[in-house]
Amino acid sequence: MSWLQEATGLPPFASEIETLLEGISPMEVPEGTILFRPGETVKGFVILLEGQVDVYLTGQSGREILLYSVSPGQSCIQSTLGLLGGEEYSGEAIARSACRLVLVPNALFLTLMDRSTAFRGFVFSAFARRMQSMMHLLDQVAFQRVEARLARCLLDRAENGVLRATHADIAVMIGSAREVVSRRLDALARRGIVTLDRGQVSLRDPRSLEDMARDAK
Repeated sequence: MSWLQEATGLPPFASEIETLLEGISPMEVPEGTILFRPGETVKGFVILLEGQVDVYLTGQSGREILLYSVSPGQSCIQSTLGLLGGEEYSGEAIARSACRLVLVPNALFLTLMDRSTAFRGFVFSAFARRMQSMMHLLDQVAFQRVEARLARCLLDRAENGVLRATHADIAVMIGSAREVVSRRLDALARRGIVTLDRGQVSLRDPRSLEDMARDAK
């Protein structure tokens, strides 16, 4: 089966475009692989078939923030900006899980953008959705209280009521400092809303967390 049939969100293409795309072989990427770093030249347009990739930005202070996560059907705005504007990567991308992806080389990407209305529409549509998520992140970091961002992070990222992440990891996710996150988590633990163990947070009172997440301002 062609990988085009596996790809989430891809529109139907003309046969000549399908032939060009099918000539690219999918890549297997192990968990933890660094896909790109700041200052590197953009390698191509990524179409993620399986897994998840997290993209981080590191400030001059050394503090990191999770810019966005890429799942199948979503785009990497860093790659798109680099391909369209000739810019180098400013963030770092890490495979959060084992991934299977297709890397459309720069030259082929530009050819497809020129020759295929369907491909061009897919790229710009995915780019627009990613820009919306970036605006949401900006709103969160600039205007929402740390407690609300922390509560939403715990609710969204916990699996079966447990988030397996260090306080430093959570700080990166919500754009805060580890010390701030630790104090907030300790306060939640004292109230019985969460239980803290080494490298994980167990959610004991999700309803209270939902109330905190809604109280965003």
